Amino acid sequence: MEVIHDTNNSSFFIKIDNASSYVSYSLNDRIMELYTTYTPPQLRGKGLAEKVVKAALDYAKENNFVVIPTCSYVRVFIERHPEYKSLTD
Repeated sequence: MEVIHDTNNSSFFIKIDNASSYVSYSLNDRIMELYTTYTPPQLRGKGLAEKVVKAALDYAKENNFVVIPTCSYVRVFIERHPEYKSLTD
């Protein structure tokens, strides 16, 4: 499963069988707000949300962005993966 970065729609997504799991963001200067994560019911439980959020956070880390985790899923992900905590400081 490949995570695709769609810069035109400010999202990272995985598409399976005409359905997508994604995390959406806004970018202003060096601040990346991750504001929503969604996985359709039929794709849940496969770790897709984790994959797209990890890809977004890795992108933020590579580009020295500060992350604002508005989405509750992203906040919990960062709590469980302390290696990304420094992005929110």
